[in-house]
Amino acid sequence: MAAALSRALKLPGKKGSELGDYDPLTQADSEDDSEEDDLVLNYPRNGLGRSNNIGTGTSDSRSSRGGRFIQEEDEEDDEEDEWRERARGKTRPDAEEGSTRQYWSQREMGRDGATEGGQGMRSPGGVGLGSECDPEGKKARMKGALRTAAFLVPLCTAMIVVLLCAFLLPCRQGDSDRRPQWERELGGDAGGVMSLPLALWDLDNDDVEDILIGVTQLSNDSQVSSSQLNSKEHSVVALSATSGSMLWRCPLREPVKSVQCGLQTGAEPAATGPHSAEGARRRQHAQSPHLQAGPVCLLAGSSHLIAVNGTSGKKLWSVTLGDIESPAVSLPDVDGDSVPDLLIVTLPDDHVSDLSLVLLSALKGTRIGHPVTFNLTAQGKLIGPLLHETRVGAYYILFGLGTVEAVTLRDIYSKASGERAVGPKLKLKDPRWERLRKTNSSALIHISSSTEQVRFLVPLVAGQCNNHNNLDGMSSMNSSQSDWVLVGGNSSLSVLQENDTRAVWTLNAPAIHSRPSPGHFNGDGVPDVLIQLTAAPGVRKVQIIDGANSHNLWDTDFVCPRLVLEGSSVMTTSGQSVFLFWAGDPLKPDWNATKQTSTASAPTDPVIRKLFILHPAYPTILLELASTTDTVLTAAVSYEEQWKDAAYIAVFSRPTSGLGLGTHVVKSLSLKAAIAGAQIRRLGEESKAGGPVRPGAFEIKKFFKQLSFKHQ
Repeated sequence: MAAALSRALKLPGKKGSELGDYDPLTQADSEDDSEEDDLVLNYPRNGLGRSNNIGTGTSDSRSSRGGRFIQEEDEEDDEEDEWRERARGKTRPDAEEGSTRQYWSQREMGRDGATEGGQGMRSPGGVGLGSECDPEGKKARMKGALRTAAFLVPLCTAMIVVLLCAFLLPCRQGDSDRRPQWERELGGDAGGVMSLPLALWDLDNDDVEDILIGVTQLSNDSQVSSSQLNSKEHSVVALSATSGSMLWRCPLREPVKSVQCGLQTGAEPAATGPHSAEGARRRQHAQSPHLQAGPVCLLAGSSHLIAVNGTSGKKLWSVTLGDIESPAVSLPDVDGDSVPDLLIVTLPDDHVSDLSLVLLSALKGTRIGHPVTFNLTAQGKLIGPLLHETRVGAYYILFGLGTVEAVTLRDIYSKASGERAVGPKLKLKDPRWERLRKTNSSALIHISSSTEQVRFLVPLVAGQCNNHNNLDGMSSMNSSQSDWVLVGGNSSLSVLQENDTRAVWTLNAPAIHSRPSPGHFNGDGVPDVLIQLTAAPGVRKVQIIDGANSHNLWDTDFVCPRLVLEGSSVMTTSGQSVFLFWAGDPLKPDWNATKQTSTASAPTDPVIRKLFILHPAYPTILLELASTTDTVLTAAVSYEEQWKDAAYIAVFSRPTSGLGLGTHVVKSLSLKAAIAGAQIRRLGEESKAGGPVRPGAFEIKKFFKQLSFKHQ
């Protein structure tokens, strides 16, 4: 009975191996199989009883089918016993597969029996195996595939684009080798401790202004002695502003007096028709080998003016002019070759006149006419020459010896070339300026009215650094349409209006010893002026004067650095300027003049010189960017637009051990990098009643680190 019950309870899909190799119930009751089989004939199998079979038909047909079911069940039992014996050595997966086949075979047999009796058996689930061919399921799977493709295709495309940009597109030249601080030695200081000619211009097309500097060195085969006076080598060196590497070197036969760059000699498009004579002449000039697509640099020696290609350093042309006394001035085209021309001051050959103005073609370096000489009543320091364009578009040249005189560019060209007919750019004259002539026969217009000799005449333009020495049109336009700052003697400072040359204000400022530096301090739109003067023996006063009304905006006393070097101003994106200057340690407001004078009478060597930066937002705070014992000869500021940064470039004279000559060192310092490691110097009282110092160091450093610098 137990064996029959075990077989009756066995569900379809269950494998016979799950009963194990040994069935104790079957073994114990094997002799009573025949008796117990009769007891289970009517037991429902898989939930379908013989009397409850689904379908239509009579009871006799059902009974006949029941007999056939009993016979088939006996045959199945015999087959199951035989299958169990064979499955003893099979693994479990194989047994599961066999049981599955048995279950489906029984289903097929049951389906066949049901078909014979009528409608047949149906699956309770309704759909059964045909569900996998459902059209709705295919649509769902298709939608899922489309969603996956819509997500993966843009993702893969974006990844490919990123990889192309990262690995295939070339990086901007100079990004990888940019160093925030570098220095380079230029050899022996054979020229002595004196200011070196310096200019800034982008020479390698990396959007960073590079450095051109004139140096004088001893020959390699010479010895340091007083008898060898002609063993010096003169040259102009071009250095990369990002790394300090040498771009090119141009040897010269004489000392360099000035270096200028940015002269554009590319031909302008013809204003006339293509078939006219003027158009043909301009096309002929455009095909000239003298035209340069890149910048042209001018190197002025004691008697020669040389033009070189700014990218390669190759010489383009050279002209001998006699004794050259000034840098060149870029002029509008006066000879009709569609290229800006040049003007330079020389000493006259007759040794009678005071000075001569020489016009040159920037295309070939040839003279335009002959030199125009002038006799000046005053004697003193050479002022200018400067080009000024008035509001009506008239051009005047400002120059003088201890004074400021003006002459129209039209008169200079007419006297040099002997031609009465001039171009449309030179025909205009400004009535306000013409009324300043003392007599109609006089060619000069007197500008300065001070009784003292003029020492400096500076365009009132923020960030206008004298050591940029640029000849491009934008720099010339900014400086030629502004007011001027005039320093008379050692005791007066004035601002002159450009429209009528009248003084806006005059300030008594004794002992001004360096060139003023314009910049924006109070944010009123008018450039203010930084000056350096001697407050007492051994004391340097740095002062910022309001450019609109001469009011004192800021001043502090310092230990004198024994250095004469102009300050600099750098424009920020907020519209205000930061001011940079060299000085010693700042003095307290209650410093004793007598004590300081006695201390300064016996100065200690070496003198420590410090570079400070001042921002108008924190007038009581200075950041000490650098300090050195070397002598600073010249300095300039180079803008780095792509990093919103600026570099302070300085040339030092560094002494060597023993009695030998020192060496020239060029050093570049990123302002952002220097600010990050700068030392905070507080002016005045640092704290009150033992409280915390305000503003805090974190607040100050955070403010200065967020500064961004730009071109004016």
